[in-house]
Amino acid sequence: MKALDLLASGIHDAKNQLFSAESLIAAAETAHGIDLGEARFAIQAAARRLNQTLACYRQLRHETRIALIPTVIDELCEEVALDQRHHLTAHNITLDLDCHAPDAWPLDRELVTDMLNNAVQNAARHARSRVHLSSGEDADGLWLCVEDDGPGYPQIPPSSGTGLLLAASLAEMHVRQGRHGSLTLTNDSALGGARFTLRLP
Repeated sequence: MKALDLLASGIHDAKNQLFSAESLIAAAETAHGIDLGEARFAIQAAARRLNQTLACYRQLRHETRIALIPTVIDELCEEVALDQRHHLTAHNITLDLDCHAPDAWPLDRELVTDMLNNAVQNAARHARSRVHLSSGEDADGLWLCVEDDGPGYPQIPPSSGTGLLLAASLAEMHVRQGRHGSLTLTNDSALGGARFTLRLP
């Protein structure tokens, strides 16, 4: 078995373990009447990250292609806000939405949703009280931005973690009329903290 195939097998095994842990948490909540929502959220976030890793692996292996389908951007932003609502509320973080973009834009909805979920979750981890998710269109195409009011990245560019490398690779796989998507990380947030900008052609 090749090294990348071993990686895929390991990811599947890890996901199965996470699903087992989530089932145990649900059983404990029912049996003892306690709220373990944050533990469940952490497991679901880890499972999403593994899914993203596996998706990137498959695309790099050319086993699958980016599925560019017209997507309503406002609905995509609202979906991310709904996914993160419980976690943000538990940490007293307010998420502001300011999404102004064409009604439909060709992108891989599942992959972009995963990237934005990870970006919002990371922003919330460092924010003092606010995270801002916005979108719009300019001469370079569609942009989606996540900002926070935290201390910002300790270094620019940030040290390359697996999540950032995957997000950058997945962004670049969005190609339209010879142009590629991109990911930019800066400390020029209007809120005073970090800024994550995803651009799609």
